[in-house]
Amino acid sequence: MRTKILSAMLIAAVLAGAPVAALAANPNQCKDAKGKFIKCPPPPAPKAAPCRDAKGKFIACPPAKPAPCRDPKTKKFIKCK
Repeated sequence: MRTKILSAMLIAAVLAGAPVAALAANPNQCKDAKGKFIKCPPPPAPKAAPCRDAKGKFIACPPAKPAPCRDPKTKKFIKCK
């Protein structure tokens, strides 16, 4: 009889503590040095992969192609300035 009561109390204690642990481990909350919640900084941008030739050796990357020019109103292609 005691073991049933103790096991029920243990289960209730574990279930009651689960939401608190989930809130404490939330990775979306950032804190400053004083412990106050702040807006999280954006994640770092991924680095561009270095250019390699067919054999796997590092080479200078070719220049990036400019994007085609478009009219902001009509979204049609126009001659670039």
